[in-house]
Amino acid sequence: MTARRPMLLPLVPLYRAGLALKTWRFDHSRNVARELRDPVISVGGLSAGGSGKTPFLIALAKLVRELGYAPNVLSRGYGRTTKGVLRVNPQGTAAEFGDEPLLLARTLGAPVYVGAERYDAGLLAETELPDFHRAIHLLDDGFAHRGLVRTIDIVLLTEEDVRDHLLPAGNLREPISALRRADVVVLRAAEAAALQPVLEEALRGAAKPIRTWTIERRMTLPATMPSAPLVFSAIARPADFESMLAKRGVAAAATHRFRDHHRYSQCDLDTLLHKARQSRAGGFVTTAKDAVKLDAAMLSALRAHGTLAVADAVVTLRDEARCAEDLKHLLRERTRLAKHIVGPRPGTTLRERPR
Repeated sequence: MTARRPMLLPLVPLYRAGLALKTWRFDHSRNVARELRDPVISVGGLSAGGSGKTPFLIALAKLVRELGYAPNVLSRGYGRTTKGVLRVNPQGTAAEFGDEPLLLARTLGAPVYVGAERYDAGLLAETELPDFHRAIHLLDDGFAHRGLVRTIDIVLLTEEDVRDHLLPAGNLREPISALRRADVVVLRAAEAAALQPVLEEALRGAAKPIRTWTIERRMTLPATMPSAPLVFSAIARPADFESMLAKRGVAAAATHRFRDHHRYSQCDLDTLLHKARQSRAGGFVTTAKDAVKLDAAMLSALRAHGTLAVADAVVTLRDEARCAEDLKHLLRERTRLAKHIVGPRPGTTLRERPR
């Protein structure tokens, strides 16, 4: 196990102690988590980014629709310049709503809401969406956001998570043992065999059965691809993106990485164009998440140099029929439990409902 920031390893025990206090508070204190009217399915990971939640969320929304529900997404809207609770306008900008919410709004064809408090975003959704009997909130990056009661907790686990350290030396928000709170753990097909023994050990002693789903990931490329492109991205795990491109036969002339959620500027554009000329790149390849952050002038400048291709990560569920049955069972079980509880109204703690 290698620390990303080894100089910060002495601070990990302090972070762990604070995390233990937070966990105890949510497990034992009243009036901490708040309840929405409609079911909430949380999609999250142990790491602060990079587990592939966005393409999985898109696949999950499709599955929820096939079960007859109307999904909407609740997101923090990380990196946006606006304040308050907003419904994402698909024609808006990443600066207004955040890159991932904007990408989801353009891709899903479902309402996406952003708010620092996801509970407030959910209230706005429930005000705007009349058919609440079939509505389901999909909570984006919600595993560590325990201030909102969730009906189902789905957590993505990767090999990199297992090798990582807790913050601040690594990127893990919570240890592997936190998976015992999950209802479903999602593994990548290429990593499932290696992770299964680790997962079994982590889940030993869990108070409830925890299901395992497996996903396939693939990269979709446009029909027209530049030769020897400059590959650039501003994502949490750029090496994954570059590796998937290489497996699809994309031979990069050069690569350029920005920090996750980076907002592109004219200076960045100049850097990319200079590097493209220097490496004799025939064009550019970037991610769908990055493309939504490039305004019309930036897109035009890049295309003046060469083709700009947007590569999209797509997730499919192995044994989708079983995953659908798992969802139906969990929703039915938790909804039945909620109906038998006499207690707080939406907006207050409902401790009997699993979080």
